[in-house]
Amino acid sequence: MAQTLFDKLWADHEVTVLEDSLSLLYIDRIFLHERTGSVALESLVAAGRPVLNPEKVFCSMDHIVDTHSGRTDETLVPSGKQFIQSTRKASQAAGIRLFDIDDPMQGIVHVISPELGIVQPGCTLICPDSHTCSQGALGALAWGVGSSEAEHALATNTLVVKKPKTMRVNLTGVLEPGVTAKDVILQLIAQYGAAGGTGYAIEFAGEVIDAMGIEARLTLCNMAVEFSAFTALIAPDHKTLDYIEGKPYAPQGDSWLQAKQHWDTLFSDHDARFDKELSLDCSQLAPVVSWGTSPQHSCAVTGTVPVMPEQSASSDQSSYQRAYQYMDLQPGQALTSLVIDAAFIGSCTNSRISDLREAAAILRGRKVAAGVKAICVPGSKAVKRVAEAEGLDQIFIAAGFEWREPGCSMCFFAGGENFGFQKRVISSTNRNFEGRQGPETRTHLASPVTVAASAIAGRIADPRDYLP
Repeated sequence: MAQTLFDKLWADHEVTVLEDSLSLLYIDRIFLHERTGSVALESLVAAGRPVLNPEKVFCSMDHIVDTHSGRTDETLVPSGKQFIQSTRKASQAAGIRLFDIDDPMQGIVHVISPELGIVQPGCTLICPDSHTCSQGALGALAWGVGSSEAEHALATNTLVVKKPKTMRVNLTGVLEPGVTAKDVILQLIAQYGAAGGTGYAIEFAGEVIDAMGIEARLTLCNMAVEFSAFTALIAPDHKTLDYIEGKPYAPQGDSWLQAKQHWDTLFSDHDARFDKELSLDCSQLAPVVSWGTSPQHSCAVTGTVPVMPEQSASSDQSSYQRAYQYMDLQPGQALTSLVIDAAFIGSCTNSRISDLREAAAILRGRKVAAGVKAICVPGSKAVKRVAEAEGLDQIFIAAGFEWREPGCSMCFFAGGENFGFQKRVISSTNRNFEGRQGPETRTHLASPVTVAASAIAGRIADPRDYLP
């Protein structure tokens, strides 16, 4: 029987079928971070259970670490220091690989896992973080879990999961200069709704995917959770194998040849049936910016704050009204008229070297507008090293950006550093919910190039006007 890529990965890892569409799946890799990792590890110890396969478990200090130069365990997040130190202690006791604050490989989980070759085509990977779906870009079955589920997987290398339906999203056309994977995923969510992927594992396919580099694919899959999908994945191709080969945790020698042979089978059969298919023509796509308090509230940067649809459900009407109020906007306002207080480039969505190169190309020889607080946080120490070797840090600094140490930083507000009360921020992050980046902070999601252009303009700007 013809199978989708998702069906193949599920079948490869299904230990047994349980009742009510539940399956017991084998978990190949487990990633933790300091905000939830210590909870799962300490709970396991309290129950008297060891980590079954510590060599398959990894942990990074990323979520609540300070990102200023010369950082220590101290952090502005309440109890942050305690989380960091308890995670360090628990990781060492369990014998798992910890990427600590001073580790040269430290960084955001979903950035370092691909760049180190920890996630690989065909494997299952979980992490107590909703954006774990990012890693499906390499042909893996990766999804976010809760701390209790992580604890169960740590003890058994298995997890009970309800099998989702399958969806293929076909992306057609060619992206114009200045239009990125971030714009594609924001447009998809805006067009089909934030609940459009509910109950589905999504496979992205089409000529746009074929043309994308791996880091762009990671951005695309990253925000599948904002589409309410269980996960997202992309079939591995020659770009995937080239990306993985030679990485620290990639197979070597004969094992590499055997792995490649298996990975070549990881694709959806030509006659495989999906439960649902969507298409998005990207040929006329413009840079996209969010205007409201959901990624669904997004439109072209050249557009205006939309009028609430007349036939929308009462819940949608309430969402629109609340978004207008929270964001201090009125229907019909041009997005490019909105003055910003801050600009942020970073997060597991858009902090990789390609993101920084593209933003730096916009910033080169230009200055951030007066009054705009601009920050760039590389996704990992490896990204930071490469950027500095290429002189990108000097471009950011000369333009007026702060150049930080790796971490999640101000992607989310956990009681620590923030942009300030009711400040308007354009951000390369993934969520624009109320309070996401600070107390009543108003966040506009965009690509790194749109963030860079807006920082220069002092208002939301079309990056195509600033392309070199």
